[in-house]
Amino acid sequence: MPPLPTPPRSPRPRTTPQRPPRRSRPDVRSAAPPRRKPRWVLRTVTTLSVVVLASAGIGHAVLSGLDEDIARVDPFRDMKNRPEAGHGMNILLVGTDGREKIGEEEQRKYRLGGTPCHCTDTIMIVHISEDRDRASVVSLPRDSYAETPPHTDRVSGEQHKGHPLKLNAAYAEGGPQLTVRTVEKMTRVKIDHYLEVDFTSFMKTVDVVGGVEICTDRRLKDSHTGLDLPAGRHTLQGGEALRFVRARHVDGASDLSRMKRQQHFMAALVDRATSSGILLNPMKFRDVTRAVLGSVRADKGFGTGELLDLGRAMRNFSPSSSEFTTVPIAKMGHVVKGVGSTLKWDTEKSRHIFDALRRDQPLSGQRSPDAAQRVPVDPRQIRVQVENGTGTAGLGRRVDAALAATGFSTTRAPVNAAEQDVKRTVVAYDPRWDRSAKSLAAALPGSELRAVKGQGATLKVIAGTDFEKVRKVRAQDPGQGEFGVVRGDEVSCS
Repeated sequence: MPPLPTPPRSPRPRTTPQRPPRRSRPDVRSAAPPRRKPRWVLRTVTTLSVVVLASAGIGHAVLSGLDEDIARVDPFRDMKNRPEAGHGMNILLVGTDGREKIGEEEQRKYRLGGTPCHCTDTIMIVHISEDRDRASVVSLPRDSYAETPPHTDRVSGEQHKGHPLKLNAAYAEGGPQLTVRTVEKMTRVKIDHYLEVDFTSFMKTVDVVGGVEICTDRRLKDSHTGLDLPAGRHTLQGGEALRFVRARHVDGASDLSRMKRQQHFMAALVDRATSSGILLNPMKFRDVTRAVLGSVRADKGFGTGELLDLGRAMRNFSPSSSEFTTVPIAKMGHVVKGVGSTLKWDTEKSRHIFDALRRDQPLSGQRSPDAAQRVPVDPRQIRVQVENGTGTAGLGRRVDAALAATGFSTTRAPVNAAEQDVKRTVVAYDPRWDRSAKSLAAALPGSELRAVKGQGATLKVIAGTDFEKVRKVRAQDPGQGEFGVVRGDEVSCS
């Protein structure tokens, strides 16, 4: 039999003092942090936060005049042969450069030098269900291979036939109108509204809500943007948050990895706005909406009335009813003459996603309440020794078998613990393997985490009389599930 894999170590060892098992009643306080609301992202999604803010039901008196702050565009002018409208609302959110609006000192500090590209840095479709109980967000990689419909170049005035390009270049050639037309041509999803946000709006919004908390289980460093975050929890202000969502050189996944971080930040921003009392403070609410809308461009049909109507309908919206994904990619580095290296979409999987949007259905179907919880470390990489801490015969074997069935690498040789009066199940672990311990504890609801220096790579479960069942868990890489869909309440700082 080949040797079992060693559980991965924590990126930064902790100094939790040793707590060996004892005869006294186990500490009723769990060492595991309380489960927090899920967190999410994207610079363009700052506009989406306004929709959530509006759910407070604050009236037109507070929002009066905000329509005047929104710069208007007409992305739907003279558009013909558009896709058939489905149910619900589809909003195309795009994030543009806009660095020319930021002062020279801030440009140097946050490494925003260079010439603005006048292209879309981020593109996503936000679908709000007809019953306003669900939001589905689909990120479209900016380097996606695309083919434009015939159009007029907005700079040269030259008439173009349809031709291949990277998706983000459609904005440079034909502005919002060509961007919308190209997205509709690729997805066959009719776009109802268009919202465009730049760097300035993003930074102002993060600052006005008092910063946004994000967490990472490993160091994030990107020399291009200056991002350097150690593992742990961080409250990011506007400029640092911009570094976080712009970073493309943290790992080899480049833009795809960045989109995942943007989605996480998106949820964190909405969570901050909805949990900090902003919704109950009319003046603060007004300040946030003005910070966002003052740097936003939108179609003529999207205004204060639409924000309020949609917000009131979304009062019962919850993280569990939000879902995020990125268009599935079939080929990385798809080289096109005159265009360069692009990302080729997976035709079949992409069709599934866009069909779901048109039909106003969840992206990956309804999930059962017992769906597997995502954890930091794959259970297959976690070695576990089970001990029976009670007088109940066979409990150790039952716990061992349940953990093995969920994917954990158990010894398959449970033993009796030194103590036989354990009431609360214990997960004992070496602090160097704290991420593995959190993953194991997630599978044992209500268990106590107990750090034991020098225990080594094998984690120990001491089953107590409170044991009921093992919860299903799986590694938390949102991009590895069916069609890469992750639900809002499946992403947390844990």
